[in-house]
Amino acid sequence: AQGCPNSVLEGQCPSDNLTFCDLFVNVFLCVLQLSKTYGNIFQVFLGPRKTVVLVGYKTVKEALVNHAEEFGDRDIGPGFRIMNREHGIVFSNGENWKEMRRFALSNLRDFGMGKRGSEEKIIEEIQYLKGEFDKFEEKPFDTTQPVNYAVSNIISSIVYGSRFEYTDPQFTEMVDRANENVRVAGSTSMMLYNIFPWLGPFLKNKKIIIHNILQNRQQMTNLINGLLETLNPHDRRGFVDSFLISKQSEEKSGKKDSYFHQDNLMMSVTNLFVAGTDTTGTTLRWGLMLMAKYPHIQDRVQEEIDRVIGGRQPVVEDRKKLPYTDAVIHETQRLANIVPLSLPHITSCDVTFNGYFIKKGTTVVPLLTSVLKDPSEWEKPNSFYPEHFLDEKGQFVKRDAFIPFSAGTEKLQLKAITMS
Repeated sequence: AQGCPNSVLEGQCPSDNLTFCDLFVNVFLCVLQLSKTYGNIFQVFLGPRKTVVLVGYKTVKEALVNHAEEFGDRDIGPGFRIMNREHGIVFSNGENWKEMRRFALSNLRDFGMGKRGSEEKIIEEIQYLKGEFDKFEEKPFDTTQPVNYAVSNIISSIVYGSRFEYTDPQFTEMVDRANENVRVAGSTSMMLYNIFPWLGPFLKNKKIIIHNILQNRQQMTNLINGLLETLNPHDRRGFVDSFLISKQSEEKSGKKDSYFHQDNLMMSVTNLFVAGTDTTGTTLRWGLMLMAKYPHIQDRVQEEIDRVIGGRQPVVEDRKKLPYTDAVIHETQRLANIVPLSLPHITSCDVTFNGYFIKKGTTVVPLLTSVLKDPSEWEKPNSFYPEHFLDEKGQFVKRDAFIPFSAGTEKLQLKAITMS
């Protein structure tokens, strides 16, 4: 272990190195193991980079909720920079991020995200997904593509105002490339690239990401141009229409330094598709797997659905009458733990936190898996136990430590662009 320079943190700061071999296994497991030695706040060196790690519900909440201003900025490494150019909703900071986040939250609500409008789109898409499943005639098959296509289509109906056929090569290629970028972005070689950017020219995965970005950008340009040709300010079909109308309005008014430009539109649409498709699709597949693994839980869910809903189509309003089913969905998200490490943050100013002085510009990584499996918050943290979300009377209860989307302002933006 190396000592902790006072210029980064002051106080008794525990510190250690993550070696290159650690990058070939689950990094979050290595970091979680280090927390057992060094506590809930410690520093690791990712190569030459000093990174502060936050562990446990109380520590993560204190930073991201109570000190949201100080810890709220995104640390945009080389890998994320080539994908997003510091534009859009997820990988931007400052006024650009505030404006895009405000616009996205407002317009996603307008187009029914989490309301009856999106419910109708989901119900429609379910019929197409069921049709895809029926083609396999109850034989084993990989659910990844049809589930991802269904989720992407729901997002497409909100973003573009229309859906695609699952056989449309333009659509399938766009979704598959986006999913490949998510997978490649988490690869060991891209982790090394974020630590040592000079490795970029030698990395095949970096070239794959750039190729996929350029291809998808061209497809998005064609789709957006098609919407632009038929744009009607009095009949907004989706998120893109709203953005284009705002863009035209600010151009007409002569506003300088507007945030409504092509790069922000492209990256915002990309963020919506990638964040929504990957998180939701992965969670749904976890749900299918857990229901197969625990048939007694599946039977109890089915019994509740049959009793409350019967043979009709479920609707959002049914949720409050389905406490056990709701608990199973939440427990699936908790145990799936699909984002074990929060996206890196960076301190926007000098901050004293839990006795440590953390300098402005320090990379901070909240360990979300330590929150979702915090033994002080969950009775059986490593088990599939829906009772975590039920009270003594079997009614659903919210849990503060349930933060699969992170916490604070980041939670608001991610929850808005994923259908949980």
